[in-house]
Amino acid sequence: MTDIAETTTSTAGEQALRHPAWAALKEAAHRLQTLQLADGSVPHEHADAAVAVDHLVAAVAELAPLFPHDAGYLDAAQTDFRRWAATGFGVPDFLDSLLLFHPELTRADGVCHLVVFPTFTQNGSTERKVEAVLLQVVWPAWVAAIEADGYANEKFVPIAFLDFTAGYDTNAAVLFPESVAVRETPRFAWGGIFCDRESARFRAVSAAVVATTHLELPAQAQALLTDQALAQETFVLWDLIHDRTHSHGDLPFDPFMIKQRMPFWLYSLEELRCDLTAFRAAVALEAAGVHQARLLQVALLLDRGIRFPLTGSRVRNYDGVAGQLLFAHLHQARVLHWTDNALTVDWAALPGAVLALLERIEDLYWRSIDRPKVAHWIASYELVSSVLTPNPASVWARGVDALPLDGPPKGLVDVVLPDEFPLSMFFEALEKKLRPVVAATAGITGASSPASVVA
Repeated sequence: MTDIAETTTSTAGEQALRHPAWAALKEAAHRLQTLQLADGSVPHEHADAAVAVDHLVAAVAELAPLFPHDAGYLDAAQTDFRRWAATGFGVPDFLDSLLLFHPELTRADGVCHLVVFPTFTQNGSTERKVEAVLLQVVWPAWVAAIEADGYANEKFVPIAFLDFTAGYDTNAAVLFPESVAVRETPRFAWGGIFCDRESARFRAVSAAVVATTHLELPAQAQALLTDQALAQETFVLWDLIHDRTHSHGDLPFDPFMIKQRMPFWLYSLEELRCDLTAFRAAVALEAAGVHQARLLQVALLLDRGIRFPLTGSRVRNYDGVAGQLLFAHLHQARVLHWTDNALTVDWAALPGAVLALLERIEDLYWRSIDRPKVAHWIASYELVSSVLTPNPASVWARGVDALPLDGPPKGLVDVVLPDEFPLSMFFEALEKKLRPVVAATAGITGASSPASVVA
């Protein structure tokens, strides 16, 4: 590991950024994107696509020596691109190269990777287009020590952008293998989260929240808004624990609910469970002397509890509802106050109130093993609606007697409104004020974030 870190730190990334081959690779990827359909295939202009593939493959070959730890993957990627062209540019299949890409095996601070796949970019585009990313791993020694001492998550790879193609000039903040176009689903061994984008976006929006609502942060937390490196490390800690929680605890059979075949608020509860578990861990780590653990608690309230409800559409916005639930619970627990047009938080009382909500969610999960699926859905709705006010037009809000219980569960999903739990008046007003700030964070990175976002 030490040898790899010494030879593949940010120097390799800087060299790749300056190399003419990187510009050529991006240009070739862009040309292919303009020719591809949503499934990644190229129906026409095969001659143009073939030229673009030739240029892309040549560029990868030129850049590959800078990334010796990825030699097998980069060789296989060239083969996959050539085969795609030779077989007529149908739906791409990059399973062979995907199976050889293992960033989790070179998880050392500063290690760089060149990644190029036909893929979709979550929170960016659902179309599988050729995308290329230069990135580096963010893995501070103190986080590695925490991961090794009770928070094992060998698949988690925190990363930062160096440069990227158009699909990542968006809100996309993850690099997941399941988004790559492949012929069959493999067993996934890693997942990358761009902590620099998460933290830069957090800093920009949170600074606007603080200024707009006159919120006073704890003295030590002010640095979260002014120090990108500190915020970035705080998000690495948060992501480490959040990510592992998806596979720990008393779980339903499909905690991720990837295909959205269940009412979307169940995904809200899963995301919130993972975040609040990270909060609970942060309370323990703060007691053990980890400075960033205290900052995580503040960041989680500002990001999950305030920024997430302001972000995205109101169509099955499970992330937004999770944030709304946290905010409303804290307000009803009288830990958070909106008085005289100012937002205040009882920071000393915050941990107890947050953990009380986590206890309710964990009890819901624990009881789920003894309940039929539909009964679990109803119980989850009762939990959320005990805190959030449902849409007045909601069928679910009318109670069990109004639900189509005599048919398949799909009927229950069909009557869920796209915005089952609308924004409160507080969030409606705040969203209007912060809309330009939130929109401006698309494509933001740690490098593009200003040193200080506080006015």
